[in-house]
Amino acid sequence: MNDKVDPKNIKIVFTDIDGTFFSHVSGGVPQSSIAAVHDLQAKGIKFFLCSGRNFYLVRKSGILSIVHPDGMVTMNGGNAIIGGKIIYRYPIPEVVVDKLILFAKKLKFGLTLIEENEGHINMIDDRVISAHEKYGTRFPQPRHFPDHYDRTVYQMIAFCDEIEESLFLPHLQNCKSARWDEFAVDIMPMDSDKSKGIQSVLDYYGFKPEEAMCFGDGNNDVEMLRLCGIGVAMGNAVEAAKEAADYVTDDIDENGWCNALKHFKLIG
Repeated sequence: MNDKVDPKNIKIVFTDIDGTFFSHVSGGVPQSSIAAVHDLQAKGIKFFLCSGRNFYLVRKSGILSIVHPDGMVTMNGGNAIIGGKIIYRYPIPEVVVDKLILFAKKLKFGLTLIEENEGHINMIDDRVISAHEKYGTRFPQPRHFPDHYDRTVYQMIAFCDEIEESLFLPHLQNCKSARWDEFAVDIMPMDSDKSKGIQSVLDYYGFKPEEAMCFGDGNNDVEMLRLCGIGVAMGNAVEAAKEAADYVTDDIDENGWCNALKHFKLIG
């Protein structure tokens, strides 16, 4: 947070979901976080979910029956949604999708391809099961991936270890990765991440980055933590997120989300 950022001027708050707003220890959103969202919105501060999940998986989590965000940034910045309308799209080039499908077949690892409202996986093995069990998520619908995938994809998840990742990532043109499990890694365009989706929302409203606050805990949150005027890492966050943040709050299950808002006096 630079000297030009005044917490009193924060107009919008973005939050990651898994491990930040939704606890996989308690299996839900802390009550303190729910109350904090209501307080924010009552003050006229906009509240956005910002997740690696697509809209379908956000809805399946049950979060939208607990809080009512003003919008969402989904698929690690692949879509931005306001009022049920997609205002920003950044798909992965078909040639990149086809290349990773080829590697998944050769190396025999699970691969999920995520579209706007659905996702599919090529196979389910122990590594896929392990990663989904840790995060309490269901498997996408299995399907055979042809060598050429003719559907629009915004995010890819490879269920592999770091060695396998090192074998295919250099061959995916202009792509980067964000690992979120020992056996699971997000693959996205080099110039696409949550910060790009957030920037599209800020442009939509005419807000400046210094008027935004965000919360995250994972490797895929680093860019947005750097973009927003106030970037908050959870106490349970990975080191990369903590290093990118302006402030490190308590663990998610120790009311860290709410405590950070109190620290910056956004709520009472």
